[in-house]
Amino acid sequence: MSQTIHVVFPCQEGKGAELLGILTEALVDTRAFEGCESIEAYSNSDHPDTVVLWEKFATRANHEAYLAWRIENGMLEMLGPILASDLEVTYYDDHPDV
Repeated sequence: MSQTIHVVFPCQEGKGAELLGILTEALVDTRAFEGCESIEAYSNSDHPDTVVLWEKFATRANHEAYLAWRIENGMLEMLGPILASDLEVTYYDDHPDV
């Protein structure tokens, strides 16, 4: 069963567009990461400095390995000056029979 992940990037005022620019390049590697099935980026229409990713990975373990890789390669540290607070990561179980 696939794992759906909702990630909120609360950016500092005026930094949402900068984050989207970074994600344009970074998500190429995300899409190639083992277990990644899809990923979509959105910005809040009323608060453009809030960026959201909806991700689908084959398993939660795949996503957790991906996050560990991003931490190891310094991506999250690089985003520090852009973010107003910590990322919010929420895992959702799929219910295809509903």
